[in-house]
Amino acid sequence: METTVKHLRAYEIDTTHVSPWKKFITWCVGQEKYRLGWLAAAITLHGCILTILTMFAVILAGNHFIFWPFVIGAMGITLIVNLAAMPTKITIPVFFISVFVDLVIIATCIAIGFDASGTTI
Repeated sequence: METTVKHLRAYEIDTTHVSPWKKFITWCVGQEKYRLGWLAAAITLHGCILTILTMFAVILAGNHFIFWPFVIGAMGITLIVNLAAMPTKITIPVFFISVFVDLVIIATCIAIGFDASGTTI
């Protein structure tokens, strides 16, 4: 009986596993000292580059109305969490999610196909 108990103890479950999301959030908390840099990067990359490219893709893909709330929302949520001075454990994931939304919109517009006739007034 004693050997059976010893063998059962050898197969205990390892509970020290940390999920990738928890590791990412821990990294984001560690980036708190670079908060202003993340703020500048998020607003500059989103407002000056990515949102402009996304809007250009939407217009060239036929200017479908369904894309506009997502383009505006992605930029707006990044701007709101940064101007609200949220901690980096919130601002960095929101920034990455909004970049992902913009990239999905651009990929969808490429799949629809670009057509310059959508740019006429």
